[in-house]
Amino acid sequence: MDRYKVYLSPQAYREIDAIYEYIKNELYADTAAERLVERLEKAILSLEEFPYRAAERNVGSFANQGYRQLFVENYVIIYRIDETSGIVVVITVQYIRRNI
Repeated sequence: MDRYKVYLSPQAYREIDAIYEYIKNELYADTAAERLVERLEKAILSLEEFPYRAAERNVGSFANQGYRQLFVENYVIIYRIDETSGIVVVITVQYIRRNI
């Protein structure tokens, strides 16, 4: 089985940090923030082995352009696969109810 390299865009890094900070500081839920970030990271790293398991994105931003979406709780991870270089690039991580 081929393994892919997974990269996060600078935007995706910032968004994961912002998700953590919001849950920790605004909702006062340190443990919940840590657990959610761990689940997001686990899902992202799982793309090394199974990048095609998630559906192609057909609505909203990045729709019908070859991007895929992976859902983790109330968040969506949007990424693309570069088959020729064996790379998965995570573009953004967003709260589902945002208009993306």
